Amino acid sequence: MPRLKDKYKSEVIPALMEKFQYKNIMEVPKLEKVVINMGLGDCKDNSKALEAAVIDLQTIAGQKAMITKAKKSVANFKVREGMNIGAKVTLRSDKMYEFSDKLFNVALPRVRDFRGLSNKSFDGRGNYAFGIKEQLIFPEIDYDKVEQVRGMDIIFVTTAKTDEEAHELLSLLGLPFSKA
Repeated sequence: MPRLKDKYKSEVIPALMEKFQYKNIMEVPKLEKVVINMGLGDCKDNSKALEAAVIDLQTIAGQKAMITKAKKSVANFKVREGMNIGAKVTLRSDKMYEFSDKLFNVALPRVRDFRGLSNKSFDGRGNYAFGIKEQLIFPEIDYDKVEQVRGMDIIFVTTAKTDEEAHELLSLLGLPFSKA
């Protein structure tokens, strides 16, 4: 069992039940999935760069990445319908907990001048999204083999009904929020 899942069952569930006065254990919010998204619009002409970025994303997530395609043609961006413009990975169950543990305890502390994540990035339905400027913070990425530094978006989808419940869940799991 992943370390973070064990922590969720032994510490987080009792703490949330006490704070929000849940009557049933099934009411307690939990992580549903983690989506990692990488926009690769600059790679639309260069298939080698797209391949390298997808391999980096797969290395970070530990799961095969899906290449996303443009839904519409946009003349201003020189994008045609069906062009490869990104990659994404959706993590669930044990892989989700292992990735989250690695992100909270290894990767985020490696960010330069890191003071915590914003408290304002909730969507109103209990989901949290934030961006990372470079993939080099993950220990699996070999600095010498990186062709271009790329950013990514990470979205935590929870079963929480409100942002307050989701904030409490994620902070108890170990997501470092800023104090301000």
